[in-house]
Amino acid sequence: MRTLLITGPGGSGRTTVAAATAFAAAREGTRTLLLGADPGDALGPVLGDASLPGLTVRRVDADAGFRADLAALQERAGGALDLLGASRLVPEETAPLPGAEELAVLRALRDAAASEDAYDLLVVDLPAAPRALALLALPEELRRVLRRLMPPERQAARALRPVLGRLAGVPMPAEWIYETAARLDLQLAAVQALLADRGTAVRLVAEPGPAGADALRTAALGVEQTAQVLDLVERNRVLPESEAAGWLAGPVAQQRKTLDEWREEHTVHPVAHLGRDPRGADDLAALVPPVAPAVTGPVRWPVTDRIAEDGVLVWHLPLPGARRDSLDLVRRGDELTVTAGPFRRVVPLPSALRRCTVDGAALREGELRIRFRPDPELWPRTR
Repeated sequence: MRTLLITGPGGSGRTTVAAATAFAAAREGTRTLLLGADPGDALGPVLGDASLPGLTVRRVDADAGFRADLAALQERAGGALDLLGASRLVPEETAPLPGAEELAVLRALRDAAASEDAYDLLVVDLPAAPRALALLALPEELRRVLRRLMPPERQAARALRPVLGRLAGVPMPAEWIYETAARLDLQLAAVQALLADRGTAVRLVAEPGPAGADALRTAALGVEQTAQVLDLVERNRVLPESEAAGWLAGPVAQQRKTLDEWREEHTVHPVAHLGRDPRGADDLAALVPPVAPAVTGPVRWPVTDRIAEDGVLVWHLPLPGARRDSLDLVRRGDELTVTAGPFRRVVPLPSALRRCTVDGAALREGELRIRFRPDPELWPRTR
């Protein structure tokens, strides 16, 4: 199954483009699942009564997911709650907590990947960027936090927990906590595998113009920061060149200038302006967006061996659009925290770089090159 993750600045028409893409794919005979991950039923007004035999539409229900999780948590922790004399919460009377929407989207992606229904294409209408990009980075970050809080090696001493608890004088974590953490890690790993699949790509939707150009530059940087593949840029609501007269001459010229700049860095596809908000099957068919993402594989951050020439290893991180004054690097143990603009990612160092010290870094031609010099105390010696 190929996966197309569609996002863009707020108000760019990304929901319309997502619906039109799924609609066009279904018309071509592709078994398509359209997943609405944006809060509220944004797809409803766009789709109207449009339906096709090969098109399935689902919406993320954060409320239902939160209630199910709360009920399951209280069931597993029932003994501890009773011991503390705590009152059970009624899920139907509890509002979702912050973060429930993000977890609901991740669960929907996991379920779509594991669905028994055979789909050829998954189109996801994500929230506006950069919120969507933070969502795509969430599985990796949550798994890292879980490994820190509950390392796998600690679970090996399950039989010793009662003894350790008596010796330490404090209660040890219950079995259900470890089981819950392990189950959550498996679920996050499934989502992470879907995002890293070679058939998964991000498609950005933006309206040509100064505001759209700034937002697109930031969003493209976030896509690279999360190591996702940027499929192409949908330039939405493009005014026809034939209307470049009168008061429309200025907007058309502005769009043309922005589009020329975008073509220098991205694959760009135009989506015409219909003169109205698209609604229903006829309008969606008139937009004609490209359907399938190119199968290119995940973004790689390669390491170049320049020990013979310069005595260093160089780690290449593609960060197009990044600026030196918005970059920050912090190494903590075997991890490197990379901050580029509003985006931050903590990544594990490749095994060879863990035995090195950071020697410097440079940003050139949209690529961050970090130099690592082998540590004599850790680097294997040669005779």
